[in-house]
Order: sequence, then structure tokens, then C-alpha cells
Amino acid sequence: MRIAVTGSIATDHLMVFPGSFAEQLITDKVDTVSLSFLVDQLEVRQGGVGANITFGLGRLGLRPLLVGAAGVDFADHGRRLVEAGVDTTSVRVSETLHTARFVCTTDRDQNQIATFYTGAMAEAREIDLTETYHRAQGLDLVLVGADDPEAMLRHTATAHALGIRVAADPSQQLARLDSEQTRGLVEGAHLLFTNEYESALLRERTGWSEEEVLERVGTWIVTRAADGVSILTAAGGRQDIPAVPTDIAADPTGVGDALRAGFLAGLAWSLSYESAAQLGCALATVVLESVGTQEYKLLPSDLVGRVDRVYGSAAAAELEPWLVAVS
Repeated sequence: MRIAVTGSIATDHLMVFPGSFAEQLITDKVDTVSLSFLVDQLEVRQGGVGANITFGLGRLGLRPLLVGAAGVDFADHGRRLVEAGVDTTSVRVSETLHTARFVCTTDRDQNQIATFYTGAMAEAREIDLTETYHRAQGLDLVLVGADDPEAMLRHTATAHALGIRVAADPSQQLARLDSEQTRGLVEGAHLLFTNEYESALLRERTGWSEEEVLERVGTWIVTRAADGVSILTAAGGRQDIPAVPTDIAADPTGVGDALRAGFLAGLAWSLSYESAAQLGCALATVVLESVGTQEYKLLPSDLVGRVDRVYGSAAAAELEPWLVAVS
């Protein structure tokens, strides 16, 4: 299965605030917020949703194509992705701009406040997905992730025109998209990814009910943090997959990207949506336990063990041959 992932490529500046954001907010003053948080830790890591998802897919043995725009400082990040098994030939490297920046502060309750600087990502709208399609001699699925809004719309339209299945994943960019744009990204998607908050925001943006969204997409995958993931279908079906628990919550950044990587790898291996979600949840917990979105160590035996403990021996036995092949 040939998978292309379009989305942001970024440098992450990750900070930790030892207190709670909620304790600093005064309810009747939220319209005039002026806060500064003294943080204890700073980690500078390579990230971006497109890069993170392809990194996970590459580590699981696939050969995903990354489609996005990076800056003049991309060389080291690019080498790291290639070493992980990512095809970066469709990455546009700006001649003048720096790679996008994600600046995020996490509090002790794992709440986050973040700012994203566009940088070279603005040039993603210049990328023609048709060229990637021909270079790869065909694509089976394109995940359209958070990116320059014009690029997201262009990639979606091109994928539909080429007859490629689309996984719509607007995530953070829902805040920038209007009703027409959001509908354009969702309509006709084979898969739709959102977290629980984004699912409500997506309904508000589109003006569609949950049932109306499901009439327009094949399957809706809603991530629910510590509560796992829900898989919704137009026929009214719903599967709730519990998360893989951990006592080591080091950094939630990139956890959703890891879940998507695991889920898409499962689909590439022709597993059921349930099994794919279980793999996604296991990989998400591995990422949660490390600081940085591409710093984790992936051990097939560890993933199999996590699946066995949470979902049972039959689920682990189904995944084990694929994961052993990765190692």
C-alpha cells in the first residue's frame, strides 16, 4: 500500500510549566488575558504532523512519501527522516524561509498552550500532488494533514481528481478554516481523523450533525486521549478502543500523530480497523513516554507486549507477524 502524507514539517520548541494553567486563569477576566509562564525545561526537537506521521510509518517498515514544504535548515531533519524510511523527494525546500516553528508549553496536567509560526510551510501551496503521484507510480491513500490551508484544499481536490482515497485530518487548522473550506476537506473522504474537541469544532464549522458528517465520509476516527479512540461509521456502528495505559506521561506532543501512523500501518497490512486502532494506541503510548515526537525507540516485542496486556493474546498474535517483519 503506497501512502503519501501531506502536512507540516516543523521544529518543535517544547517547554514544561510545573504548575497548572487552570489555576492561573480568572474566569471573569478571560477576555483580557495577559500571562507569562516561567518554565523549567526546554527541548528543541524536529516535528510537524506530516513529518511525525511519516516517521512512524517508516519505523513500522512502510515507505511513506512526505509531501510538504521545509526551510533552508531542513538538511539534518531530512536525513533523519530518510534514515527512518521516509521518501522525502516530494518535500519542497524553500530558498529563503526557515522551517515552520511549533512553540508549545505543557503544564503538569498535560494541558498545552501552543503557537505555530508558518515559515516555509506557506510554500506548500506550490506543491503539485500530481507530480508525487506519477513519481510514485500511483498512490493508494493520501492523508491530508494540517498544513498551509490553500495546500490542504489543493491536495484534497487533486487526490479526488486522481481517484486516490483521502484521509482528511484538518486538526489544528480547523481554527483557520471557514465553513466552505472545512466542508471541502471533509466531503468524500475515505477516512476522517479528529480528536474529541476537534469533532465538535468540525460540526460547528460545517454546520453538519454527526450523522451528516458520516454520510459524507467512509469512517470517522475520533481520538479521546486517555480514553482511547472511537471508530464511527455511517451505518451507525461504533467501536470504542481503550488506550494503552502508562504511568510515564513525559510529553503528549505528537501522540495523535503516532496513533495515525499505527492506524495507517494496520490498514496497509490489511488488518481490521479495530486491530489498526489497537496498534495506533500502542504506538501512541510509546511516544507519550518520550520527550519529542521523533525520539522514541520502537521495539516490535515491546509493542506486541503492550497489545497483549491490554487487548489480549489474540490481538497480539494478529500483529506479531507484521511487527517481527519490521525488526
